[in-house]
Amino acid sequence: MAAIPGSLPPPTILDFVQRFNTLQTHRDLGNQLMKEILLYSEHIESTLREENSQLAKELEDAQLDLEDARRSRREMQQKLTIATARAASLFNETLISQGLEGGKQAANALRNSVLQNCGDLADEIEVIAKVCANMSGLAKAMRRDGSLANPDDLRDFTLGFTQGKASFDFIDVGHGKERADSKIKECMRWHLRNHNCKQILLGISHDAGYAPFLDEVVSQDDRNRITIIEGYPTVRELAATGIQIMNFNALFRSDKLVDRLVPVSSPTPPSTWAGVTSIAPPPSSSISPVIKNGTPSTTSTINKKPPTANTTTIPKVNWSPEPRGLDPPITVNAVVLDKIKRRTNNNKLCNNHYLRGPCAKGSECCFEHDYKATDEDLKAIAYLTRLNPCTKGQDCELEFCIYGHHCPSVVMLNGGKEVVCQAFGCRFAREDHPPGTVIKHPRKEKWERVEYYQ
Repeated sequence: MAAIPGSLPPPTILDFVQRFNTLQTHRDLGNQLMKEILLYSEHIESTLREENSQLAKELEDAQLDLEDARRSRREMQQKLTIATARAASLFNETLISQGLEGGKQAANALRNSVLQNCGDLADEIEVIAKVCANMSGLAKAMRRDGSLANPDDLRDFTLGFTQGKASFDFIDVGHGKERADSKIKECMRWHLRNHNCKQILLGISHDAGYAPFLDEVVSQDDRNRITIIEGYPTVRELAATGIQIMNFNALFRSDKLVDRLVPVSSPTPPSTWAGVTSIAPPPSSSISPVIKNGTPSTTSTINKKPPTANTTTIPKVNWSPEPRGLDPPITVNAVVLDKIKRRTNNNKLCNNHYLRGPCAKGSECCFEHDYKATDEDLKAIAYLTRLNPCTKGQDCELEFCIYGHHCPSVVMLNGGKEVVCQAFGCRFAREDHPPGTVIKHPRKEKWERVEYYQ
């Protein structure tokens, strides 16, 4: 073909191939770019997804931590724990006599008394109180003391104390001295390990038995976290531990419960301790008119003057066993007592039959049941039976138990300066005698050779 003047030469096939190759190259570069963009986007998206997932997990953990922190903040509020045992830190009897309302007042007064010593931290502190006692034994002791007219008042008081504050409890542990003590000790151990508890207040000012426990359990670092609260003055053994003492006289009794039903005088010396038992003098005797040789002689009646029973004031021992207290006094006739004591073997009277009612053994019992006992005989039987210690001791809850709950053979000599147990082979334990008792004739298997103890 001839060339057209003024125009480009016609393209050849190679030109198209070349142009196609150029276009293909650009297309490949574009595709490569798209692939790289897609791969990059996928990487970015994957990374973002992982990071979002990680952030979401961390956010969830942070929210849980925040909730835990809030809960812990509520739970980690500073606390003061008050623990009192038995009848020691006994509330003022005016509060107890008010029953339910008195218990609520006592709870509020106790809380306020504690917080008054906390200064600016009072609003941040929670007060927890636990009182442990044998309720039936405490009621009996208070009635003997004359500070409780109706046992229901004490029961209502404990309910009011428990209801007064959600964190306050008055716990009846039943009879047994160690039950209240063990609860108080374990409560103290637990709160010593609880670092949220800033102070432990113990109502144990009366009980020297806690001194070894405090020395053993309380470290030097924890000593400032312990306070003894007192109504009754703190015994010297506890004071010697160096633990700080706080006085709550306005709220708690300042004296121990005593048996005010026991007479303080006795008709005959030596003065039997606390008038627990006394022996009445024998009746006066007279010589009847004598007839000699069948004819009446001058009627001469000789009246022997009965021994003068000097009324002696008994120096009162400042001691009353807990929780049962002193047994009621028994006055027996010396002649009748000697008559009952002379009965031996099968002729001996059955204590259970005469003091408790028909003997459960019936005809199988080896003791006498048919004797017609007088009132004086019954007193003598009760006196002799009480020389045998009750197996439950002061923890006995039988109101009319016939056995002894403390030694009845303790007398006071030298004008009350010396307290002596005159029993031969005394069967009673150490704690069944007043402190400072001199044991004249200790029972070998019951007592150590030391005859005097504090």
